[in-house]
Amino acid sequence: MELGLYTDSVGHLARPEALDVAASVGATAIEIAAGGQSSAPHLDRAALLESAIERQRLRDDLAARGLRLAALNCSAWLLHPRKGREQRRIVEETFRLAGMLDVRTVVTMSGCPGDGPTAATVNWPVYPWPDDLVELHRRQWDEMVGLWRELAPIAASEGVRVALELHPLQLVFNVPTLLELRSVVGDGVGANLDPSHLFWQQMDPLAVIAALGRAVHHVHLKDTALVPEEVAIAGVLDLRPFDRPAGRAWNFRTLGRGHDTAWWKALVAALARVGYDGPLSIEHEDRSQDPVEGVRESAAMGRAALAGLGDRGGALTD
Repeated sequence: MELGLYTDSVGHLARPEALDVAASVGATAIEIAAGGQSSAPHLDRAALLESAIERQRLRDDLAARGLRLAALNCSAWLLHPRKGREQRRIVEETFRLAGMLDVRTVVTMSGCPGDGPTAATVNWPVYPWPDDLVELHRRQWDEMVGLWRELAPIAASEGVRVALELHPLQLVFNVPTLLELRSVVGDGVGANLDPSHLFWQQMDPLAVIAALGRAVHHVHLKDTALVPEEVAIAGVLDLRPFDRPAGRAWNFRTLGRGHDTAWWKALVAALARVGYDGPLSIEHEDRSQDPVEGVRESAAMGRAALAGLGDRGGALTD
């Protein structure tokens, strides 16, 4: 395993400066957004698809700092009633670009449709009642499976494996839903393990890793802190805005500000036990902290979690 950085964490910086930050904190594996929900501040997908010179320039930018491109991120609204067709095109182009760049992993999301042909946005069923909502979920699931029966072979043809983020507002958001999809479309589709979304949904990321095993295709390092007194009265399905964190039941936090070093060491050990040997990609979304400082703090925690990994029984190193 190695420390990585998802460069959208410092999206306000130009690519050279973002890569400088990665190198300075000891990261060696880089994840860059190619579009979808991201504005892709560090990569021009169209230019790279068209130009071997641009692709070499990206390789040179990385190599000059001792970095490697470990993943492309294209977290998209694949079945959005209004945006889905364009988002699918972006994801397919990202698969093709990954193949050109010899990148094995593309991070994205499963998709979630609306509630019918006139829908304006996604509709995420989270409760098995009433009956029409149950039927909606069945129709949505069938539509998503159809999508991935088409997309999974496209990714495979480019030598790419897919890492679906287990994310709310997506039909694949936990272990049962991912395993059900994999049973239909194959093991080229796996998980992006991001503990932050699991924490607030009251899942145990260590149990998730054990249940998924080799289906963990990529890992994000991002923390979440719950506020017990707010959870007690609001629960975790909290619609209060992220830009007013003081009033929320939970917030995304810099690594270590929600869970301590011992917990992150346990995460690394759990990943090692299932044979994961990919990057641990820092994703900074803590609105209370300067992004560069947050990345530095997260990297220190990541390095501490990785320290001594090769000395543990059954642990893996690159």
